Amino acid sequence: MDDARRSDKATAVAAWEALFRAQVTVMRALNADFPGGEISFNEYDVCFNLSTQPGRRCRMRDLTGHLLLTQPSVSRLVDRLASRGIVEKQPDPTDARGVIVALTARGFDVYRSVAVQHAQTIAEQVGAGLDDDELRTLTELCTKLRVAAGGSDRRDRDAGRVRA
Repeated sequence: MDDARRSDKATAVAAWEALFRAQVTVMRALNADFPGGEISFNEYDVCFNLSTQPGRRCRMRDLTGHLLLTQPSVSRLVDRLASRGIVEKQPDPTDARGVIVALTARGFDVYRSVAVQHAQTIAEQVGAGLDDDELRTLTELCTKLRVAAGGSDRRDRDAGRVRA
């Protein structure tokens, strides 16, 4: 391997390590300050993802693709949310084996209530060391990285949207 390729590789690894460590640090802080009275951090992620879908609903397998949880974990999480009336599970009319998960009106109200508080914490944590131009650049770079790694372009439309 020539020196230029070794340098490119080292630079990429250093960038990944910096990104990963920043993400872990921010996520720990967001978890610690999460207003989890009615829903947990992972339950919030389900509600957020459903809130971005047409009709606030999607197939279970598509929802699983948006989360950093295994399919069995997502199923248990959705079952807990359904038992509290935050989501509904419905049969998929196009596939008898499929399940649609829909955010209920009550679930959307719970989500919005938590989202307002969570957005403040996000603004404090992410905005603490970056100005507005840097935040826009960070958004663009993260979106570019995700797309290059094979991420869906649906998130591109939501790139500026805060998880709240």
